[in-house]
Amino acid sequence: MTETLVLLGVIAFVSGLIDAAVGGGGLIQIPGLFNVLPQSTAPATVFGTNKFSSICGTAIASRQYVRRVRLPWSLVLPAAVCAFAFAFVGATAVSLIPKEVLKPIILALLIAMAGYTFMKKDFGHLHKPKEITARERWMAAALGAAIGFYDGLFGPGTGSFLAFLFIRCFAFDFLHASASAKVVNLATNLASLAFFIPSGHILWWAALPMAACNMAGGMVGARLAIRGGVKLIRVLFLILSMVLIGKFGADLFWH
Repeated sequence: MTETLVLLGVIAFVSGLIDAAVGGGGLIQIPGLFNVLPQSTAPATVFGTNKFSSICGTAIASRQYVRRVRLPWSLVLPAAVCAFAFAFVGATAVSLIPKEVLKPIILALLIAMAGYTFMKKDFGHLHKPKEITARERWMAAALGAAIGFYDGLFGPGTGSFLAFLFIRCFAFDFLHASASAKVVNLATNLASLAFFIPSGHILWWAALPMAACNMAGGMVGARLAIRGGVKLIRVLFLILSMVLIGKFGADLFWH
């Protein structure tokens, strides 16, 4: 049991660090849980345990960003509220839309997003946000709804999509986009926990120590991103995008 907890703690710390900087912590933590927990553990319990741990890291990372990065709350809050609501809608639609239909679409979007970011060298380097009008607020709400639905329905790459959209639609730099994405992602995780906790799909003996480690990783990752600035986050963003492309490609062509 001790060895299992130590291994889960290491996985949670690394996941929290990566997720705080650029998103994608679930790519580390979910496979780790599936490999370390007993094979008899139900998938819903694995996902619930992951969500409880990751939301703690997301919360501490969000706090670090909010303290050091000035966020446009009139954009971020509508996006977060709609993301929370539509994460519920996405969760209820899981059984209606086969994941096999989604995977090619998501793979194409990831390739386009990574290619655009790589080719456009100044993408996300300058923070010149547009004037916030009713149009921008409605756009933020729509983006939050779409990403919240996706996170509830499927999930992988949510943070990366959010960061990309904040840069593309509102002219943020990578630092402000990552900070904003963390707050919206916190809302979608809360929506997921509203299902997992009442339904009993959390292994508390694993989730609580993992949450502490994920928080430590989130704190380190956020500070690293803030100190490293836009250039570091852009590199991490491209690396994560390639990992996601590799994962979706492998799922499509080798399974």
